[in-house]
Amino acid sequence: MTTTGKQIFTTLESDGTLTVEVATSETPEPKGNQVLVKMEAAPINPSDLALLFGQADLDNADYSEGKIVAKMPEPFNSGSKGRHGQRMPVGNEGAGEVIATGDSDAAKALMGKRVSCVPGTAYAEYAIADANMCLPLGDISSKDGASAFVNPMTALGFVETAKMEGFKAIVHTAAASNLGQMLVRICQEDEMELVNIVRRQEQVDVLKGLGAKHIVNSSDDDFMKQLRNAIDETDAFIGFDPIGGGKAVDNAFKAMEQVAVGKMPEYSRYGSNQQKKMYIYGRLDLSPTVLTPSYGFGWTLSGWLLFPFMQSAGKETVARMRKRVLENLTTTFKSEYTKEVTLEGMLEKDAVLQYRQMRTGEKYLVTPHG
Repeated sequence: MTTTGKQIFTTLESDGTLTVEVATSETPEPKGNQVLVKMEAAPINPSDLALLFGQADLDNADYSEGKIVAKMPEPFNSGSKGRHGQRMPVGNEGAGEVIATGDSDAAKALMGKRVSCVPGTAYAEYAIADANMCLPLGDISSKDGASAFVNPMTALGFVETAKMEGFKAIVHTAAASNLGQMLVRICQEDEMELVNIVRRQEQVDVLKGLGAKHIVNSSDDDFMKQLRNAIDETDAFIGFDPIGGGKAVDNAFKAMEQVAVGKMPEYSRYGSNQQKKMYIYGRLDLSPTVLTPSYGFGWTLSGWLLFPFMQSAGKETVARMRKRVLENLTTTFKSEYTKEVTLEGMLEKDAVLQYRQMRTGEKYLVTPHG
């Protein structure tokens, strides 16, 4: 028996035509460890936008009810060759009620419960999810539970990564984001020092309101001096950057090295022995990542993704993290939304042009059943 409902799909053709639409879909009966979730809420995260729209020209797209047709420019179209012609569902995470299950004990135990889940098809009225990736919400609403996975587990993952690698403080760029605010609260609870880099004074004020101690405004004339001072005070030699392009990583490495060199007893042509590490975990800026020969050789730049981290961290660590998220979902890991939209409303021009900018404090929540 299948369940019929509305769902958003994105399709990119080889000629660069991108079609994003609300369509009727049939969800199969859950089997084994699967559960069928009546989706009640799903956030729009930057990771969702990458698949939903990519770098399509949305300003000049053709908008109609429940449908967008746009052009994907080069080189982004050629770079997405692997998805050409595929009609792909969207939506990493969300929350809703389990209305049917497979025959495994884990699946049956979730019947009738409200859960947070990671189906990868969350922008839909109904979705199939793995029971092991579902988090029972108890009395917590679907709205509060919709963002229980990506941002909370990512922010926790940063702290876990820093601890595993022997660092005692973190640098975080674009730090006033929803995720960044969670990271501030986590670091306070774990007594992990955190250097927050933001771009505007109002973002400084937001983080001050959360009790953040080290906040650096990249728009200030003495930005690098502020950054050096903060790193000097905290020994923050590991950082996480969602920007990707430009000089965000370069600035962090420079400041780290300048602090480290200042503590050296004698000069070395190779720079300091202090290991400096930056992880890029997003691409808010698609321009090239700029690196300059100004921080010796003791540095590492790498990518960071949640699912590979979870696989390497192990089941016990992930279980501990999930438990912590559930217990603090309405406090430490609470997400705020600027607007709620239906599936059709998600594809309206005004909404698309706003949430695709990924501005701080402008997170959208999709309510599939309106």
